[in-house]
Amino acid sequence: MFRSRMCESMGLPHIPKTFLLGALRLLLLLGLALPCLSYARKASKTLTVATDGTGGFQSVQEAVNALPNGNGSILIRPGVYRERVHISAPHVRLIGAAKHPSRVKIIFDACHGTVGDTLGSATVTVDGDDFFADGITFENDFSRGKPLMPQGSQAVALLLRGGRSVLRHVRMLGAQDTLYLGSKSCASEQGPCAPARQYLSDCYVEGNVDFIFGDGMAVFYHCEIHALAHKPVFLTAQSRHYAQESSGYVFEHCRVTADTGAENIFLGRPWRPYSTVVFLSTILDAKIEPAGWREWHPGETHSLETSFYAEFNSSGIGASPQVRDPRSKQLTRAETQQ
Repeated sequence: MFRSRMCESMGLPHIPKTFLLGALRLLLLLGLALPCLSYARKASKTLTVATDGTGGFQSVQEAVNALPNGNGSILIRPGVYRERVHISAPHVRLIGAAKHPSRVKIIFDACHGTVGDTLGSATVTVDGDDFFADGITFENDFSRGKPLMPQGSQAVALLLRGGRSVLRHVRMLGAQDTLYLGSKSCASEQGPCAPARQYLSDCYVEGNVDFIFGDGMAVFYHCEIHALAHKPVFLTAQSRHYAQESSGYVFEHCRVTADTGAENIFLGRPWRPYSTVVFLSTILDAKIEPAGWREWHPGETHSLETSFYAEFNSSGIGASPQVRDPRSKQLTRAETQQ
């Protein structure tokens, strides 16, 4: 009864301009949302995909198409599925049937340069609400073994716009623009933008330039964020469109790691002027630039003034609270209790 009432009454406030209270409420509310997902209607159908033909389908997209109204689970047996997948129906669950997510891989190699659009390059696109994935790798291998081009190298592994989405034990591999976490819709730069909540736990995301980006309302819990060899590296490019938009990223009890050749690593840069990112109790095992955050282009000064970038209790070789950019914030323990 308590969980049922909690799910019915739970709402998300508009994030204020400072984001101080809103960002931390976001973490709490997304945590509270998880019990609600367990009370969602039971999946009416379970389909099986296998590369060797032993399942009902050999293609993930074919199985998705067999759930036209959603509300089903797709069990994916070990293998490499070189295809693009688009999920528009709600309540779709992708479950990897292997001991490690590296053995169940959905992969493709489209990029901005080949399709003419960054978001259109995604290997997997999810627009349906209440999406769930566990034990799978989503990969875009366009940049494997070659340097990024000045234009056109954006290559998305997973594009997630579905509301109340949950990822567990999922690997997202790419280079530039690996993971897009976006809101449902934004009519213009002034909005309105419908918030889409996303929760990722025990996941792994790797890339080099802006490789976690978009205007979603996302929490990462106990995830590894890995920087590939490149110079410079930007972990995030959050893109909150306007001051009142309910979006932002929270990383809690995560770990940031890097290849030896990763240099000039920044926690993020503002894709739009109200970019919002908070790191809570995260181990920075990579050599983060002391300033921590940077403008979109060197020499600019306007976006960091209106963005909200904050940390609490960062540790590791990349933790430098005394010399962070003065426009970012070091939260006190009391502030995190909000």
